Amino acid sequence: MSILTETYQLNNGNEIPKVGFGTWQIPDGKPTYDAVTAALKAGYRHIDTAKAYRNEESVGQAIFDSDVDRENVFVTSKLPAETKTYDGVIKDFKSTMKALDFSYLDLYLVHAPWPWGQRGSTEYDEANREVWQAMQDIYNSGEAKAIGVSNFNVHDLKNILDMADVKPAVNQIRYFAGYTEPQITKFTKDNGILVEAYSPLATGALFENQDIQQMANKYGVSIAQLAIKFVLQNDVLPLPKAVNEEHIKNNTQLDFEISPDDMELLDDLSGSDFG
Repeated sequence: MSILTETYQLNNGNEIPKVGFGTWQIPDGKPTYDAVTAALKAGYRHIDTAKAYRNEESVGQAIFDSDVDRENVFVTSKLPAETKTYDGVIKDFKSTMKALDFSYLDLYLVHAPWPWGQRGSTEYDEANREVWQAMQDIYNSGEAKAIGVSNFNVHDLKNILDMADVKPAVNQIRYFAGYTEPQITKFTKDNGILVEAYSPLATGALFENQDIQQMANKYGVSIAQLAIKFVLQNDVLPLPKAVNEEHIKNNTQLDFEISPDDMELLDDLSGSDFG
């Protein structure tokens, strides 16, 4: 059985494919359309996009034009990090749905707890509670089958959980070998929230690490395959991105197991090596 057909169960009972295809930094138009088309052809059934990526329309068109029925593709999009009002959430969600041309979204995430220019700020605690109220209303409408967050640390999660009627289903964070955010990951999992890993290849930086290359050689796999499998064996959902059709296919070949000792070695890598 392909890993692409395996799923995690979200805390609302919905199933989410264990490996997603990321579209961050893929330009709108033909690049995104072709990449998503190739991903679906390779067997991916989980596509991740965001309003901030400016490629939602191409993602939606590629899914519509594919041989795969819409209901068989799990699609995630995200609320812009700068949107911090109830009305703004509703407006941006409607804009996302129009761009994708969907009647529902499988997962809708708050892209960050702060506007990008104010990374780490806690000044938005009250605003994030207002945002989450709007997210809950979208969820209760049925237009989003699940809701969650991205880039939320322990403080930001507690701020939401303290008032939430609907618990976030997902926290999507930067996560890769040598950079696993142990405190955030543990708190997220302890609260029944799935951790998703964006940049599981450290935005390409893992390819420069000789230790990882040697380990990949040992298993007869690519660095990308090793990095993705590392994430999966930590019960985290990876979102690898690729634009080359061969790389897209190769990233799905994950039928091997990393030993406990090698998992520990990968865990102990210094994230500072990768930027």
